[in-house]
Amino acid sequence: MSTSEHPSTGTDRGGRLIDARLHLLDRQILDCDGVPVATVDDIELSGIESDGGGTSSAPRIEVILTGSTLMTRIFGGRLPRSHLHRITWDDIAEIGITLRLRVRSESLDATWPERWVRDQIISRIPGGRHAPD
Repeated sequence: MSTSEHPSTGTDRGGRLIDARLHLLDRQILDCDGVPVATVDDIELSGIESDGGGTSSAPRIEVILTGSTLMTRIFGGRLPRSHLHRITWDDIAEIGITLRLRVRSESLDATWPERWVRDQIISRIPGGRHAPD
């Protein structure tokens, strides 16, 4: 996504469309400070309902979904949608090789497992409360 691209429509002023498989799925998500947050596992769309006449508006991306899907990728199946974390499309600042967010990772539910491990396990290891020298 270029800086002129509007994230809510998925197009820029020149009419570029976003291919979800190519530009979004399995891409790394970085917060506004460049800290890795997660990867894109799925998306939620709106505007794909047809009025019965075969016409519908172009779909819009509403939410990016992320979660711990590693085990389902190894063993098959699907993670229940209730286990996926939601990042609203309005929080996306830029789409490139990675997706950049407008917000810090601490404000997202998607990073709670990492925060929990950091606070409950890593911080109890001697030297675990500060960055290495």
